[in-house]
Amino acid sequence: MKSIHTNSQASSIDQLLQNALNYSPQIQHQYAIVVPCYNEESRFAYEEFKNFAQHHPEVLLCLVNDGSKDKTLAVLRGIQTESPNNIVVVDMAQNGGKSEAVRQGMLFVHKNYDSKLIGFLDADLATTPEEWLLMAKYKENHPKFGAIVGSRIQRLGAEINRDDSRSLASTVIKKIIKTILKANFQDTQCGAKIFQRNLVPFLFKNQFQTPWLFDVEIFLRLQEKFGKTTLQRGVLEYPLLHWSEVGDSRLKLKDTIKIPLQLLGLYYHYQVKSKPKSIWDNKKSKFVLHQN
Repeated sequence: MKSIHTNSQASSIDQLLQNALNYSPQIQHQYAIVVPCYNEESRFAYEEFKNFAQHHPEVLLCLVNDGSKDKTLAVLRGIQTESPNNIVVVDMAQNGGKSEAVRQGMLFVHKNYDSKLIGFLDADLATTPEEWLLMAKYKENHPKFGAIVGSRIQRLGAEINRDDSRSLASTVIKKIIKTILKANFQDTQCGAKIFQRNLVPFLFKNQFQTPWLFDVEIFLRLQEKFGKTTLQRGVLEYPLLHWSEVGDSRLKLKDTIKIPLQLLGLYYHYQVKSKPKSIWDNKKSKFVLHQN
């Protein structure tokens, strides 16, 4: 009898999962959040994401399994069965790193859903989905901006808990980023960002050059397409009310040391290599463009 009961229970779970995978939602998701997940089996914020999904049917959660080596995919499939109308799982067979997981998720959402605002946040919930949604609604009140990005600015009334042990390195890196972008960004590396739908194909079509600095690359791509003043006119920084550094989500020291060199590589790729070397090259490129 116990074996029959066990088999029946397993069959029921399989049916729930199958229903979730085949579910075609009737609801229009106004917003979509991509969440990259790598080896999150023991730390995935299951209840927090489930409650958010059930209370906000207008928001699609796209959970991307980045080739995890543990049972992360099973955890993500499990939460998908609990709210199949607005939770979808993308499974990457190979680990591609955070930048590639975000890229694949953004392109998947753009291709399969009609969400007007599409963005991402980190699985550790350093920024909560509730605050991400506040960002999205703030963006809607300022339609002239194509993107809105979270900013971890220390100020009265805000709970921003960051590790200051690397403040010198962070200060140096921030100055390099400001110099490269030629914009007075307070925070480019916060994991919460939102973009207008029409920007997604251009910004995420090609793979990123670096695993950790793809945020900077996004802004460089905007500048490359729309000009140097794009960031000032088209990107809005949103001061977060809450942000907490969680566990081992921080960069290792060796990665921190590599970052200045990677930034110089990005500068060369987007602002030196991509520029015509002479007036003649510039005219030639325009001629080719018109011919095409």
